[in-house]
Amino acid sequence: MSGKHSERANGHSQAAGDVVIDSPTKADGSALWRIARDSQKLDLNSSYAYLMWCHDFSDTSVVARADGEPVGFIIGYRRPSAPESAVVWQVAVDSSQRGRGLAGSLLDAMFSRLVTEGVRYLETTITPDNEASIALFASFAKRWNAELTREDLFAAADFPDGAGHEPENLYRIGPLAAPN
Repeated sequence: MSGKHSERANGHSQAAGDVVIDSPTKADGSALWRIARDSQKLDLNSSYAYLMWCHDFSDTSVVARADGEPVGFIIGYRRPSAPESAVVWQVAVDSSQRGRGLAGSLLDAMFSRLVTEGVRYLETTITPDNEASIALFASFAKRWNAELTREDLFAAADFPDGAGHEPENLYRIGPLAAPN
C-alpha cells in the first residue's frame, strides 16, 4: 500500500497517514453503495441496505478513508446463533486503491478489534470463480496462523433469481487469537 495507513485503535481513528480505517457511519452508506456498484463483481444491495448496515452494524464493519472520503469497506456481522463467529458479508475497494493491500488491511483492522470482543472465527462465502477473494482470505488465514476450511453452502439452484448466480462456498478461518 503506498503511503502509510492507520487502523482503528481503542475506538478512535488515528490520522497517521494517507488512509484511515475506522467504523462506518450512516453518512458513509451512499459511498459504500457506490463502491460496491462500481466493483462490478459484488451482488449490489439496495442503497437503503448500505445505509442501514452503516447504522446498525458499524461495530462489526470497517471503512477506509482517503482524504476523508470512503475508498474501501468491509461490512460484516456476528452470527446471532454463534457469536464467536463474525461473517464478512462484502469486501470492496475503490478502483483508485486496488493493488495496495487495502482489503487485507481492512480485514486485519476489523478482526484485531473483534477478537478482543470474543470472536474466534471469520466466515464468508465466495463463488468458486472469485480467485481474488479466495486469495485474500487465504492470505488472511496465513497471516493469522489460522486454519482455513471450505465447504459447499449454496448451490446455483438455491438462488431464486434463476440462472446466472454462481454457487457460494462457505470459508471458515480460525480459531483466531489477538496478534502479538
